[in-house]
Amino acid sequence: MTARARTPENQDELLEYRLSLRLGPVHARQRLGIEQEADAMIFGRDHTSFHLENLATAPGFIRFCLKLVGLYGRAQNNSRQIHTVHNRFHLTDLPAAFEGFRILHLTDLHVDMDEANLQAVIRKIEPLEYDLCVLTGDYRKLTWGPIDEALSGMARLRDAIRGKTFAVLGNHDSIRMVPALEDMGYSLLMNEMAPIEHKGEHVYLSGVDDAHFYKAHNLHRAGDNIPAGGISILLSHTPEIWREAAHAGYDIFLCGHTHGGQICLPGGIPVTLDSDCPRNLGRGYWRVNGMHGYTSPGSGTSVINVRLNCPPEVTIHTLTRGPA
Repeated sequence: MTARARTPENQDELLEYRLSLRLGPVHARQRLGIEQEADAMIFGRDHTSFHLENLATAPGFIRFCLKLVGLYGRAQNNSRQIHTVHNRFHLTDLPAAFEGFRILHLTDLHVDMDEANLQAVIRKIEPLEYDLCVLTGDYRKLTWGPIDEALSGMARLRDAIRGKTFAVLGNHDSIRMVPALEDMGYSLLMNEMAPIEHKGEHVYLSGVDDAHFYKAHNLHRAGDNIPAGGISILLSHTPEIWREAAHAGYDIFLCGHTHGGQICLPGGIPVTLDSDCPRNLGRGYWRVNGMHGYTSPGSGTSVINVRLNCPPEVTIHTLTRGPA
């Protein structure tokens, strides 16, 4: 019997079948359909663009402006100077076994944007001590197109991460990346929850699909199986669903997307956050309605590999029952 040749058509069918088994047919169809529609519009005659990074002239224009004021070299160097930032979440009901539990938080890596930046991230995380790693989306440079370079970078990053690693997708990420990322050892949370066991006790980690562009998040599905009174941590690419998450009862909310502004005025004042949220939620620690939150400015860059007055970071969150 002659083997059926692999064509783009039957490869797409196989992908949709695998995603349907993994995510359910509705979620798979929704995400794939929106991606295909967006790609068609981006490449269509009207050249419609949904994101600044899809505007072909944007990187050149920003680069020209920075060179004009003599800041381009400095801004590019800044993008590769990764900081390790430590944050503590004080939770009075934290199970005793989780006292001092450390979570490495990575986000907005855009691993195919700048090789020097990816190498800087890998060097920065290699000596760090942590109990769990989480990633909150945007692994690809663009919001459309090929995924191979991004997957290659994510494979090298996974080799540098120790232990269990959970992740969610961002607005730059294609649902087509999910099977490969999971084959590498990333556990994708697609509106799902995973109990985290440590020394016989548990906290509960939920993750939602992108809420910024795809609007494919489902907080109910992600959180319905969390036991009453259980400490819950939510991974979301964007802070935009902060109000929904707080009313849903999550204890901790980890996100990225904003890049902290990436290009900021002196004092770290962002020109734009590209996010429908209050500015005080755009970077660092915050608290709303009893829910602790942290918006990381991320390790990578978008549109152009520069940063001003907004250092890139990897974050270590430590859980404690101690006083704030």
